[in-house]
Amino acid sequence: MKKKWVHTLIISMTFLYLFLPLAATFFYSIAKEWHNTILPVSYSFSSYENLYTDPRFLQAVGRTLLVSGITLVLSVVTMSIAIFVVFLYLPKMERVLQALVMIPFAVPGVVAAVGLIKVYSSGPFVLSGTIWILIGAYYVMVLPYMYQGIRNTLRTIDAKRLMEAAEVLGASKIKGFAFVVLPNMVTGMLVSVLLSFSILIGEFVLANFLIGGYYETIQIYLMRRLNENGHLASSIVITYFLTVAAISWMMLRLGRRFQKTEEIKEKVT
Repeated sequence: MKKKWVHTLIISMTFLYLFLPLAATFFYSIAKEWHNTILPVSYSFSSYENLYTDPRFLQAVGRTLLVSGITLVLSVVTMSIAIFVVFLYLPKMERVLQALVMIPFAVPGVVAAVGLIKVYSSGPFVLSGTIWILIGAYYVMVLPYMYQGIRNTLRTIDAKRLMEAAEVLGASKIKGFAFVVLPNMVTGMLVSVLLSFSILIGEFVLANFLIGGYYETIQIYLMRRLNENGHLASSIVITYFLTVAAISWMMLRLGRRFQKTEEIKEKVT
């Protein structure tokens, strides 16, 4: 009982530590008058009304989701296949792949942005000012998170034995990966996608340097409105949090439902 009380206290304190800044941001976004009191004296939701009726905000959200979605789809498809091949058939190359995907940790965002602009602003591949240079930069940035999540998933599900069982039953390597290994990787891949998405939606340096005003994303929109109205900027932050929380909840629900469906299929067969 004593240990349970200590654990409850620690969890409660941690929750308060994480929740209080978000609660203060929310109260500030709806505060109409707030000077020397703990809570606002009067409230107004005008900042949210102005935000949700601003077409620039809706366009910025759509652009951010589009760029992040394309990046995550490309990353999941390419990294899942690459890691699977290296993990099962080229184990000696695993350290090389791990070293390559960890490089983004050592390169600051400003340095990466300046280098990309210099390389792709001239020559045969002119991508400067387009969303593709941002998608490429985002793809590289999320490689470490995708690699670690997918690699751990392959180890957890024991992909080698699954592939051996599939091949014994007559399946080819491609079918074994697509219909046996891949369905068991969905939950782990969703966790990697959620982590990568939370990082991409908050990335400002690359978006600002690489495309800036050419393609206004939510990060650039937030920075511009921050200089105009603090209450409006706070409402954007709260919307940020709610959007990420809603998408995370939906993806986790889908992952659990998919896992339950696979378990039912295994019991039936």
